[in-house]
Parts: sequence; C-alpha cells; structure tokens
Amino acid sequence: MLHVVHHPAYVSPATGDGSFRFDKYGLVMDALAMTGAPFTVHEPHPMPRYWIEAVHDPAYVEQVATLSVPREKERRIGFAVTDRVMRRSLLSPGGTWAAARLAMVHGYAANAAGGSHHALHDSGAGYCVFNDLAIAANRLIGEGDARRILILDLDVHQGDGTAALMADREDVFTLSIHAEKNFPVRKARSTLDIGLPDGTGDEDYLAVLMDVLPRAMDDFRPDLILYQAGIDPHADDRLGRLSLTDAGLDRRDRAVMRAARRRAIPLASTMGGGYGVDRMAIARRHADCMIRLAEEARRGEQA
Repeated sequence: MLHVVHHPAYVSPATGDGSFRFDKYGLVMDALAMTGAPFTVHEPHPMPRYWIEAVHDPAYVEQVATLSVPREKERRIGFAVTDRVMRRSLLSPGGTWAAARLAMVHGYAANAAGGSHHALHDSGAGYCVFNDLAIAANRLIGEGDARRILILDLDVHQGDGTAALMADREDVFTLSIHAEKNFPVRKARSTLDIGLPDGTGDEDYLAVLMDVLPRAMDDFRPDLILYQAGIDPHADDRLGRLSLTDAGLDRRDRAVMRAARRRAIPLASTMGGGYGVDRMAIARRHADCMIRLAEEARRGEQA
C-alpha cells in the first residue's frame, strides 16, 4: 500500500505574472488514481511556526505569514506570496514531516509536494518558499524520532538551500547529484556534491548513483532518508539538462529504495521538480515515481 500525504490546499492558482503552476499537485493525485494502484491519503497539518523559525530567519517567516514579502524576494522565489501560497508553504513542511513519520511505520511514504531545496535562511528562491527538507529533518531529530538523517537530492538542480541550512550539522548528511551547469549558478557545498555534465544518460547516471549512495549510507549510517525525488533529470524536462529516459528514472528510484531496504532504513520522498508543457505527462512521472518506490518497499516486506 502506498501512503501519500496530500492536502487540497497544495493546489492553488498561479499568482500574478509568475510562470510557476501549482496545478500539478492536483494532477499528480489524478494520475495516481488513474493507475489503479492502491494508495491511502493522509492529510498533513501546517508545520508549527516554531519549527520553521528554527531553520529560517524569523523576520522572513513573519513576512510570509503577513503577506509582506518584499518584491525582490518574491522575484527570487519566482511568484508572489499570496494567502493561498502562504498556506501551502506551511502545509508542505508539515507534509514532509508527516511522510517521514509514516515511513518509520510502513518503510516508505510520499509527500505529494515538497522538495523545496532552494529556500535559504532569510529568503525563498527557485520556486521554493520554505525548505521543507531542512525543517522536517531538524524537527525529526529535535523530537527524537531520528538521530541521523540522509537528505538524498536527485533533482536536476543542486539542493543549495538544503546544503546551506544543514552545513553545520553532523547529524544530517546532504547528498546532491545534479546537472553541474544548471541552476543555481552559484552552488552551495553539500556534504557530497556530484555535478554531472549536460546530456548525462541512464547508464552513466546510474553508475554514479550506485558508486556514491551505498558508500554514503554505510559510512554515515542514517536511520532515515528524506529523498528529493525530482523527475526533472528526464530528457524532455523543460528546465533539465540531463537525458534520463522513463526507464532510467524507474531504475534510479528502484535502486535508491533497494539500497535503503537492504539496510532497513525507512525512506520518505518529496516530489521536487518536474516541468513541461504537457502537465499530465509531468504528473504521471511523479505518480510513477511514488508507485515504484512503494513497490520496491513492499518487496522488502515480502522477502
């Protein structure tokens, strides 16, 4: 059974003249339903402000909460922070935290949003308002649900915000495999960064992944993985520079889950990036990612 965290407020209309569309979060749930795969939906609660301010500048959190984000910060984010954007920005970190808690019970769970890895201490960036990965990791460790967390970021863009926010943590390992020449231009320093050349395809990508991931797991020994499962390394992605096929994304996700399963490490995924004109095609890729991760997790239960 696939356990998915979703809230109707994850979906909101595009704001102002921004190009970012929030409708994919609803389309993903439609795509899941169309597959016929069994899944259970869990509604998240907004992340308490205390835990957001433990990671982000309280002054910035106040700007978001009061809809007073300066225009220059909204430009950096990529869209205006409206009331509905503010609400989903509180729910998304709550969803990642809830998915992690579910993963500890079931082995795997998905947040059907999240992966906002560009958000920085005092500002959002790159379509990200608050960094749900960093916020959830900090809360999980702070409340004693986990001791050591691996944040695995396989979005096509480097997880610069997560790297910066978690830079001084010995109990959080950040691993980012991304297109080196893609956004952001100025990279942060993750615990381990692998920047790939443009056009990297399935075989070379999988070789790199399976060279570094098992060693990171064995050396760091996390008791939880937060997986930023962006599908934008796909060759057809509008904002990607890599060349993975559908089959390559399938192999990527199954390899990640098998590596976690062999070590009995629970894994929670977030959606991350995926961009293109065909909105339903993007939604199907996200849905397929969740389904195959659940399938691999279930194989572990049956073994």
